[in-house]
This record gives sequence, C-alpha cells and structure tokens, in this order.
Amino acid sequence: MALCLMASISAPLPLQEGKQVASAQARRTAKPRRQSDQRVHLLHADVLYFDERINSEAQILVGNVRFRHDGVILTCDSALFYQAANNFDAFGHVKMNQGDTLTLTSEVLFYDGTLQLAQARYNVILTHYDSRLYCDSLNYDRFENLGYFFDGGKLVDKENTLTSEWGQYSPSTREAVFNYNVDLQNPDFTLISDTLHYNTGSGHARIVGPSNIDNGDNHIYSENGTYDTRSGRAYLLNRSIVSNLGTSIEGDSLYYQKDSALSKAYGNVIYIDKDNRNEFHGNYALYSDSLGYAEAADSAVCVDYSQPDTFYIHADTFKLYTYYINTDSMHRELRAYHHVRAFRIDIQAVCDSLVFHSIDSCLTLYQDPILWQQGQQLLGEEIKAWMNDSTIDSTHVIRQTLSVERVDSICYNQIAGNIMRSYFRGKQMHLSTVEGNVLVNYFPFDSDSLMIGMIHAEGNLLHLFMDNKKVDKIKFDGQADGRMHPLALIPPKERYLENFAWFDYIRPRDKNDIYEWRGKREGTELKATVQHKPKKPNAPGGADKLKGKGASKRQLVRK
Repeated sequence: MALCLMASISAPLPLQEGKQVASAQARRTAKPRRQSDQRVHLLHADVLYFDERINSEAQILVGNVRFRHDGVILTCDSALFYQAANNFDAFGHVKMNQGDTLTLTSEVLFYDGTLQLAQARYNVILTHYDSRLYCDSLNYDRFENLGYFFDGGKLVDKENTLTSEWGQYSPSTREAVFNYNVDLQNPDFTLISDTLHYNTGSGHARIVGPSNIDNGDNHIYSENGTYDTRSGRAYLLNRSIVSNLGTSIEGDSLYYQKDSALSKAYGNVIYIDKDNRNEFHGNYALYSDSLGYAEAADSAVCVDYSQPDTFYIHADTFKLYTYYINTDSMHRELRAYHHVRAFRIDIQAVCDSLVFHSIDSCLTLYQDPILWQQGQQLLGEEIKAWMNDSTIDSTHVIRQTLSVERVDSICYNQIAGNIMRSYFRGKQMHLSTVEGNVLVNYFPFDSDSLMIGMIHAEGNLLHLFMDNKKVDKIKFDGQADGRMHPLALIPPKERYLENFAWFDYIRPRDKNDIYEWRGKREGTELKATVQHKPKKPNAPGGADKLKGKGASKRQLVRK
C-alpha cells in the first residue's frame, strides 16, 4: 500500500495545482536565491531498498523515517530519497521541526535541500508559538523563513481566527499577510477585508485594502490603518468612517477606542446624526457614543436639517452634551463658543457664544448678540429664542434692548428698553412687550400708504400689536409722553434713539458667509451694565467697634 501511494504521489502534480504552485513559487523566487551546500542526511529508516519499477533514481524508505538538514528534523512513515539531487518526498504523518518554536505537519511533503524549500500538501498545519496555520497546500521557504498558502487557509491564535484564499506567514517577524476574501473572527468583532496584514505577536491588524469591522452596534470602514485586536484601538487613514446606530464620523484620519466607543477625527471631518438630522463639519471632531458627547473645532460648522429650512451655525468650537442618555428623559444641549455666525433663510444671528437646549427648544445668544428675522433686527446683552418646529415661537431680549426695523434709507422704526418679549404666529410677530425706560420712534402710514411723520414716545411698559407685518396699535401702561413730528420737521437729534445701531454689514448673507467673522465697528459695542450690590448695614453699636474687640463674623451676624 505504501509503495502504491509513493508511486502515485511522486507523479507530476495536476495541471491546475501545478500552475498555482508555479505562480506562488514565482512570487517567492523572483530574486536570486542562495543555494545551500549542506547535504540532506538520512538518520533512520526501518527498511531501505531500491526498486527501479517504482523509481529509478530514488531510495525507498519505509518505517520511522527520519531526516536532518541544516538544523531541521523531519520524520514520516515513508519516503523517496533522491540523495544525488539532495531532496526527498515524504509520505504519511509527515512532521518537520525547526528549532523549538516551529512545527510543520502534513500528509505529503516535497523537500528540496538545495533550494531549502518544503512543499506540504493535504491537512497541513504550521504551528509557531500559540499560532496555527491550517491549509491543504503550503510552501515553506527556509531561505526567506516564510510559509505561504494559495488554495485557502486559516490562521488561529488565542484571540482570532483568520481565513483567506491566499496568504503567507513569517515566523521571524510573526507577520501574516492575507489576500482575497479575508475574514477575521473575534469574540468581540468581525473584520472583513480584501487584504490584511496581521501580527500574531502584537495582535495588530494592518488594513491595506477596503475593510469592514463590525463590533456590535459599531461599524468601521477603512482602506488604510491599524486595528489592535486586543485593546480595540484603531488608527485609520484615507477617509475612514466609524458609525454607530444612526451616527457616523468620517475624516482624513481617525482614532477609535472600542471600550468607550470614542472616536476622534482629523482633517475634513464630517459627523452625521441621522436620527436628529444634523451634522458637524470641521477639521477636528470627537464623539463618545457611551456618553453621547461630541465636539468639533477648526472651521467647525453645525448643520441642522431637521426642519424644512436648513440652519447653518459656525463657531470656533462646538460641544454637544447628552443628559439622561438611553432613558425617556434624554435631552441634549449644544454649546458654541466664540465668533458664532448662524444663517437660515428666515433667521440670521451673530454673537460670541450660543447654547441650545432640546428639552425646551430654547436658543440663547450671549455677549453682543444680534438676531435678524426678515426686516427686523434685535440686539441686547442676551437674547433667548424659543423655537416651535421650523419657526420662532417667542423671543426674550434682556438688558440694553433695541429693536430696529428699516423703513427706508433714513427712516427706522425703533424700540429701546430694558427687557423685550416678542411673540410670533407662523413666521410673523403679532405682539411685543417692552419694560423699563421704554423709548419709541415710529413712522406711521396713512390709508394711501404714505408716510405721515414720526411718533416719539417714552414710558415704562409698552405693548406693540402687529397685523400682517405692520404696526396695528401701540399702547403704554401707566404714564407716558409722546409727540408727533411731521416728516419735514423731525429734529435731527430725535430721528435716532441714543443707542440706535444698524448692523446690516455684520449680517450673514448666505450659508457660505458664516465663515467670515465681522465684528461691530469700534464704539458700537454694548457697554456692560454694572449692577451694584447693596451695602450691608452696620451692626448695632457699630461694627467697627466690635471688630476692634476681636469679634468674629458669626458674632456680627448674631448681633
């Protein structure tokens, strides 16, 4: 039986397999090879004989066959030994040991001592430390210390199982290269790729082709990068994408940490939240899925398309916080810091910083804020706007309030006060109330739409009623003073209120204009209001006298 097996297997390889072997060998032997001058030594065989009918050039070895060549020990059940050519064919329970760390087993092995090449076939297992490579056809090149398979293989180590159609493994570097239908399976994730480099020592997978990594709800797409299969850290290049349950982040380069679901992106970053229909763009972004936290900087833009009209906001830095995450009470807060410019077709805004709360849909503008809606300009020390779907529901302007509506090139309806509250129906304001040192300049029209003059009024509480974008009625509560000036007799000093300003040159013109910061001209900035704290009354008997006796603060309070 052994003789028949040797006779059949020692015949030329089938044409298709021969092509695969030749192709693989061509890849490995393209450069000049150093040939070994060491001879293959036969150490033992139970039976040794020669039979010209089986092979005219080989010695026939049967039973406990053992060879040695250049530090390698090889055993098998039987062999054809070509002593003159310095090679042999081994059959049955073939095992090759190289040092203490590498073992190659197969059913058949063709070994060339001169080329230092072992060709293993059928049920091949290459074992190196705690890694095992399984395949049916493997060539092991001892000159380059490299094993490569070309008809499907599987590499198994402590954490991962990799399969592919073609691959190679280097025991000296512990580096494996896999090509064509690469599949890496790990208890925590799956990696599918076309080309992958994997190091069994470090557990690092180097991505060099289109690859997809799935880790529960998280998904990574990359064509160039490194993934640490043990720590879950990824360093990705070339417009890689990390996505999770409706959110995704893409950039020229990405860092990803599996445990915390933390992603950092650099260069032309795009963060998309499909569920909330918004995006962040910039050159830097960070997102933590576990915390629901995101930030963006460096040419950062927030794009909200949850409503019919898209809202664009630019700032130096954005931060997004999620509260009570994964509960029914979850809500978010968006903060924008410094040089904020916002544009929507019907609303534009400029300020130093901005906060938006999803729980009440309140947008708050801080530090020299200006808000425009159609032909109206609002400014003050702080502006709050409550949104209702795609429109403003109401606004609240606090301190140094000024509302300006342009009538023509020199005429402006103006209202100034301490606090202004405005209420809207649809996209039109229907009521405003102004409190504290109210000043009004208003240009009414007659029934023929002709301007008839300017009304100047002063009071403490004003109600302004609007109808179809026009003033319907002005009403003061309590004592008020007012006068009407004909157009030709308007005093120059009364045409504009003391704090009048028209900041049309600052207003964002379109979504591309939000990137260019334009501040107020010198002298037109708001002056911070100073609120003095009331002085504490002296303690009875004179606090100074008590202090002179060493009285404590607690004694002063008791007194």
